[in-house]
Amino acid sequence: MDISEIQRIYSSHPNTVAMSKILSDRKIKYSYLKGLQGSSASLFFSNFLKRDDSIFLFILDDIESAGYFYHDITQINGESNIFFFPSSYRRAIKYGQKDSANEILRTEVLSSIQKGKPITVITYPEAITEKVIAHRELTTKTLKVVLNDRLSITKLVEKLSELGFEHVDYVYEPGQFAHRGSIVDVFSYSSEYPFRIDFFGDEVDSIRTFEIESQLSKEKKDTVSIVSELDSHNGSISKISFLDFIPQDSVVVIKDIFWSKENIDKSYNDALSPQAVTAWKAENDGAPFPLSALNLISGDEFLRKIVDFRRIEFGNHPSQSVQAKLDFNISVQPIFHKNFDLVSSTLSDYLKGGYKLYICSDSDKQVLRLKDIFEERGDKIDFTPINRTLHDGFVDNTIKSCLFTDHQIFDRFHKYNLKSERARNGKVALTLKELNQFEIGDYVVHIDHGIGRFGGLVRIPNGDNTQEVIKLIYQNDDVVFVSIHSLHKISKYKGKEGEAPRINKLGTGAWEKLKDRTKSKIKDIARDLIKLYSKRRQEKGFRYSKDSFLQNELEASFIYEDTPDQLKATIDVKEDMENDRPMDRLICGDVGFGKTEIAVRAAFKAVADNKQVAVLVPTTVLAYQHFKTFSDRLKDFPCKIDYLSRARSGKDTTRITKELEEGKINVLIGTHKIIGKSIKFKDLGLLIIDEEQKFGVSVKEKLRQIKVNVDTLTMTATPIPRTLQFSLMGARDLSVIQTPPPNRYPIQTELHTFNEDIIAEAINFEMSRNGQVFFVNNRINNLPDLAAMIKKNIPDCRVCIGHGQMDPEKLEKIIFDFVNYDYDVLIATTIIESGIDIPNANTIIINQAQNFGLSDLHQMRGRVGRSNKKAFCYLMAPPLSSLTPEAKRRLQAIENFSDLGSGIHIAMQDLDIRGAGNMLGAEQSGFIADLGYETYQKILSEAVTELKNDEFSELYVESSGEEKISGEGFVDDCQLESDMEIMFPNEYVPSSSERMLLYRELDGMELDKDVLEFKTRLEDRFGKIPYEALELLRIVPLRRLAKRLGVEKIFLKAGNMTLFFVSNPESPYYQSDSFGKIIDYMGKNPRICNLREKNGKRSMVIKNIPSVETAVSVLQQIVVIQ
Repeated sequence: MDISEIQRIYSSHPNTVAMSKILSDRKIKYSYLKGLQGSSASLFFSNFLKRDDSIFLFILDDIESAGYFYHDITQINGESNIFFFPSSYRRAIKYGQKDSANEILRTEVLSSIQKGKPITVITYPEAITEKVIAHRELTTKTLKVVLNDRLSITKLVEKLSELGFEHVDYVYEPGQFAHRGSIVDVFSYSSEYPFRIDFFGDEVDSIRTFEIESQLSKEKKDTVSIVSELDSHNGSISKISFLDFIPQDSVVVIKDIFWSKENIDKSYNDALSPQAVTAWKAENDGAPFPLSALNLISGDEFLRKIVDFRRIEFGNHPSQSVQAKLDFNISVQPIFHKNFDLVSSTLSDYLKGGYKLYICSDSDKQVLRLKDIFEERGDKIDFTPINRTLHDGFVDNTIKSCLFTDHQIFDRFHKYNLKSERARNGKVALTLKELNQFEIGDYVVHIDHGIGRFGGLVRIPNGDNTQEVIKLIYQNDDVVFVSIHSLHKISKYKGKEGEAPRINKLGTGAWEKLKDRTKSKIKDIARDLIKLYSKRRQEKGFRYSKDSFLQNELEASFIYEDTPDQLKATIDVKEDMENDRPMDRLICGDVGFGKTEIAVRAAFKAVADNKQVAVLVPTTVLAYQHFKTFSDRLKDFPCKIDYLSRARSGKDTTRITKELEEGKINVLIGTHKIIGKSIKFKDLGLLIIDEEQKFGVSVKEKLRQIKVNVDTLTMTATPIPRTLQFSLMGARDLSVIQTPPPNRYPIQTELHTFNEDIIAEAINFEMSRNGQVFFVNNRINNLPDLAAMIKKNIPDCRVCIGHGQMDPEKLEKIIFDFVNYDYDVLIATTIIESGIDIPNANTIIINQAQNFGLSDLHQMRGRVGRSNKKAFCYLMAPPLSSLTPEAKRRLQAIENFSDLGSGIHIAMQDLDIRGAGNMLGAEQSGFIADLGYETYQKILSEAVTELKNDEFSELYVESSGEEKISGEGFVDDCQLESDMEIMFPNEYVPSSSERMLLYRELDGMELDKDVLEFKTRLEDRFGKIPYEALELLRIVPLRRLAKRLGVEKIFLKAGNMTLFFVSNPESPYYQSDSFGKIIDYMGKNPRICNLREKNGKRSMVIKNIPSVETAVSVLQQIVVIQ
């Protein structure tokens, strides 16, 4: 059922009718609604927003409640004409940090009110404290552009520069514009998406918005208003209170007037704090702080102004005597804490009382889960699912309806999304893009020549035409020019951070030797893995039964929503367990991506079939931690869990050993002790190994013996890149979890200069909610000074220090005590134990953050925000003005990546390198450093393919089936040389780094549909595609067809096309269909074809080929010959 149906049911509520009368009577200035609970307030008011043509201003208590209220209203009424009005600061005003994404939302509201639209604005006291620009001033800062207007590009560009817009290559932040050919992109402060204005001569041909990440168009517009930055620092702009800006006939709906006044006063006083003054001076080159710069209203001013409006209050008490009052009989949704006995008894009671039951959920899967649980418990509970969710469920006793939410039943965190998140993503996308860009001087690897330096894109004359090529510089300044059609042979060198590679010398053969040596090493490792795999395929294991209702209940009670990857991994694991063949699956995923949850589900499935489970972990701390996680998740289920490690006493160990042998313990967690001789299981059915790469050889040998017919699930937090995963497909079944949990709290990240007050405030706040703090500082020698500084500011704080040079036993003890909450703050060099998860630590402070790479920062920040509490990350760095541009942008990007999701891309980049090294054993990481990561991957996949095709061909035969020689598999790569002008002209794509990215993307394509998408994107971003660029796009089908026909190389020169066939004259290719087609074509067209053989190499020349287009059509004719 759609949520609008609920709104319709609510519109017949007696109070809705009464409220309509109150709103239509202009004499009633002040009314009070008593008893609105949960999301009933947003549902009730949503009825009036569509039908009334006045502006509604909702003032809630704080940003959280305003965010959830906005979420509810937009879920019910959609997003049009509903706006969120935030504070323009990233956090409290006293820190003085403006946030451009929030400024967009503020300007959007002002711009809409200026146009006289009847809109709904949702806000909170801190946002109202700040004054806004006056109407008159707003008009002067607005530029209107209308479709089919007469307007020249130069005029528009001049006007934008006058308004203070900055000219850039690519638009990614408000206040910027870019100009390419007939297109102008501009990011106005009044829109969450930038505009793309396309001209035809001096006429505006089209206006559309576009996505920042992909730079692709979204929707067409007829008119747009471009607003420049309203909050420039000169004091000449007149500012007024937001309450003066909105029309006098607006309706103000407020939760609690006196609470709002107090908060406004607090913000007003905060703005005069020493921190705010320092921040202001830093932004204004040290000028003294004038009171006129305050631009804030006080609480008294707020009270004076709000009295003039028609207002409705819905807090606990009215603020004065009222003219109209409505009473609601509503109670909040009961708290169930996932206790399904309580859920079913409560719901049954309501149904018996004649109440209608509605359950809101964003996902159909959750609704099915609920139905399944009720069905299997035998509960007859009839409820109507609603397709959208609100924040807080409630029971309305007047109309006898219960509106409950699934996230409250299952105890899950519910997140609201504001539009500002979208505006922040642009910066993120740009940073990611820059990581992959080639800058002149970067180290690159050419698969045939080795490691060199990138010398940029250069144009060289070729006959009558010019061509664009890539210049690579090797030892002794030798230069290699690489065609833009061979870009797939070049990759950016990625090795260990901070180490420069050796540049190769051309023509010595050293590079080839290194590649061969690596390949033979990889083959040795892969051979073992494949042998093990073939042995396992012949074994018989235990077949588990299908899921029980307890299993469903366990899965439904997971506090987060399953991500698609996690769901797929769970299904794969269960299928493996329900199969005869013993499972051997590896699950890779970053810390906190839900691997442990999959292990818990698998363990419970085994226990349900009376099998025992062993969980093997590398450290004592992790054993204890997993014990707590498993116990917590399985506490309501019939399952006994225990753990073994050095930390257990002799008496405990003896008891556990005895109970294990008798089968009383279902799940045993522990370090390598649990596979010792003295430990005997009654009936072991599943072995779970966490962080496998940390175990030594002897443990792995013991495991091999157990593993042959016991189901095994291995987990690792070192992400294994997708490409590597394909190549190891034979060795093990692999599940990769790459998407982070969706409804984790985003981590509030803030950038500050080192300041004792901020640190003390952060630690005090965390201690006040019984949490713990990580303090990261990458120099060992000043750790004690920091500990002393914290002690001085917070005497009752318990601080411990940990770093890599300590004795391992001592370090383990410190971490163990920290997990056990014996300390409040852990000061460490980098977070020591990567697998460790301390849900209670929800604040991390990183000192000298500018010295860490983006991925390190992301990894460290991922340590917090693991529970359902809001987490904070403070980055301490010198003032931004003193940093290098890279460091500055890196810090800003991480500050904007508050979600876990976006950052994983970055973390993948250098974790790939570590992950690959671990997967194949330590000796491999040396090869990665020598070859560069991507080249290493290419060699790896080649090696595994060769093994599959040669030594182990019979093992893989069943998967590929019968194959007759078609001739299509003989050529992996077709090279192209030409004297035609095939490229993106300078005028079309002005920036050379962008051209390089486009060339690389095009070079990696194979399918026509990809090329079509690429073409659409080009037209969208750069306008009509010139002929040379169209020819370049046709290279993709040309190479694909040539590979199918067994052509290794194509020359397009002097109007002829030469095809070079497979170089080995003995190859079975010459008996294949493909070669037969070529001979047929030649027989039909003897005048234009000429077959040659020179030094044993066969080729064919086809005449009259003036363009790539003709070349493609000739190859198409050959391919379709029957």
